[in-house]
Amino acid sequence: MPKISAGLIMYRRASGGLEVLLVHPGGPLWQHKDAGWWSIPKGEIAEGEDALAAARREFVEETGFVVREPFIELTPVQLRSGKIVHAWAFEGDCDPAALRSNTFTLEWPPRSGKRCEFPEVDRAGFFTAAQAREKMSERQFPLVEELQRKLQG
Repeated sequence: MPKISAGLIMYRRASGGLEVLLVHPGGPLWQHKDAGWWSIPKGEIAEGEDALAAARREFVEETGFVVREPFIELTPVQLRSGKIVHAWAFEGDCDPAALRSNTFTLEWPPRSGKRCEFPEVDRAGFFTAAQAREKMSERQFPLVEELQRKLQG
């Protein structure tokens, strides 16, 4: 059975069109990776947890930013790993520099016995759809395309 995650896309309407908030994974493994590695704030759904509740929780844990209704439900996507991502979008704004992410512990450097704490998300930014296509995983980008269609229609 595939793992299931849930996430939220914060979007804003700017003079150049729609912009979406994306986050970059924290930790030493992702430090020098950029194009194709950004994502929507998301995480796994706990057993018995409502998917939208999980999406809201994960967004706040990974960004520290406020979530507000209404939510636009988007069609789930499947990642290369097989994981299914359920997503919703909401209109909002924030200062990406004010990002406050939860942390995780990792042995670093590998086999050193030293445990270090890293932010789950180390950067956030607003991107146009064209920029998001370059930054995001190609399997998550359909969420942005669907959001654009729903907002235009």
